[in-house]
Amino acid sequence: MSDPKYWLGFNLVKGIGPAKVQSLLDYFGSLSNAWHANQTQLEKLGFDRRAIKSFFTARAELDLDAAMRQLESAGFRMLTWASADYPAYLREVPAAPPVIFMAGELLEADRLAVAVVGTRRLTSYGRQVTRDLVTGLVQNGVTVVSGLARGIDAVAHKMALELGGRTIAVLGSGLDQIYPAENRHLVPQIQAGRGAVLTEYALGTKPEARNFPPRNRIISGLSLGIVVVEADVRSGALITVRFALEQGREVFAVPGNINSPASRGTNELIQQGAKLVTSVEDILEELNLSMVTAQTAVQLALPETAEEVALLANLSRQPTHVDDLARLTGLPTSTLNSTLTLMELKGMVQQVGRMNFVRLHELAPAYEIEHTRGDA
Repeated sequence: MSDPKYWLGFNLVKGIGPAKVQSLLDYFGSLSNAWHANQTQLEKLGFDRRAIKSFFTARAELDLDAAMRQLESAGFRMLTWASADYPAYLREVPAAPPVIFMAGELLEADRLAVAVVGTRRLTSYGRQVTRDLVTGLVQNGVTVVSGLARGIDAVAHKMALELGGRTIAVLGSGLDQIYPAENRHLVPQIQAGRGAVLTEYALGTKPEARNFPPRNRIISGLSLGIVVVEADVRSGALITVRFALEQGREVFAVPGNINSPASRGTNELIQQGAKLVTSVEDILEELNLSMVTAQTAVQLALPETAEEVALLANLSRQPTHVDDLARLTGLPTSTLNSTLTLMELKGMVQQVGRMNFVRLHELAPAYEIEHTRGDA
C-alpha cells in the first residue's frame, strides 16, 4: 500500500485526475513507486507535456511530509481509494476522487443518505418544503447530503442539525476556505459528531467557479438519491442531476408554481421522468426506506424453527439475495420463501428490494442495495 503522502502529492499536481491516477496505479502498482516515474514512463502512459512538466515541478518543490503535518495539525483527515473507510458508494462511481479531505467523521450509518439540493435563490415555498423533507428524512435515520451553498443547501444542513440528525457537506474549495462566509458557523456544528465536511480540494484551494461542477458528482455519489427542491433551468443543481443519472442514482423533484423561475427546472425534471415528490414518504418508499425508524425499534422475535435459525445466521445489515440464502442454507426454494414471509410478518427480517433481505435489528446503519445481486 502506498504511503498516504504520495496520494496527497498527486492530488497537488495539476492535470492529474482520477483517470491518470488509475493508470499510474495499474502501471507502477503503487503511488509511492509512481512518484519516482521518469519522463519515458509517463509518456508511455499517455501523459501530455503539460502534465509531465506539472508533475516534475511539483515533485521538485513539494515537501510531502510537511504537507501531511499541515493537514494533521489542522485536525483534518485524508481518505484515499486505498482507505478502508473511503465511502463505499462513492468508490463505485465514475471518476471517484482519489483523495478526499475530511473534517468530522463518517459513520457506517451515513451510507443511508439522500442529497437535498437546489437554488441559491430559494422562495418561502422552497424553504418550507426543504424543512419538511429534511425533517422526515432525519426522523427516519437518513443522513442529509448537500453542498453548503446559500439557499436550499444551507436550509437542508441547518434543519438536519437542529433536529439532531446527521449531515454531510461537500465543498468546492479547501477545508480552510469555507464558502460562503455566512455558512462557516455550520462547519463546527457538523464536525461535533453530526457528520462530515468533505472536499477533494487541498488546503488553500479557493472556491473558484470551476471547482463546483466536479464537486456535484461527490454529492450524488454519496447518496442513494437526490432531491431537487427548487431550481431554474440553468441551476447548478441540474449538474448534480446529470451526475446522479450517470451514477444510477434516483432523482426526485418537487413540483412548483409554473410561473416561478425557481421551479422551472424542477417542473422540467418531472416532465423528463424524475420522481415527483409531494412528501418525504415518496422518497422513502422509492428507496425502500419507509419504516427505518420503526424497524430499528422492533423487539426482535426469537427464532422458532431450524429454518429461521439458519436464515438469521446468514443475514446481516447488508442485503443478501434469496439465491445466496438458498445456497448458504440449503433450504428448498418453497421453504425458503415461506419462512422469509413469516419472518417478515414477525418483524425479524425485511425485503429491501429486488429479493434482497436484511435483519431488521441491524438495518439502521444502512446498506448497499446497488451492489447486490438482482439490481439492474
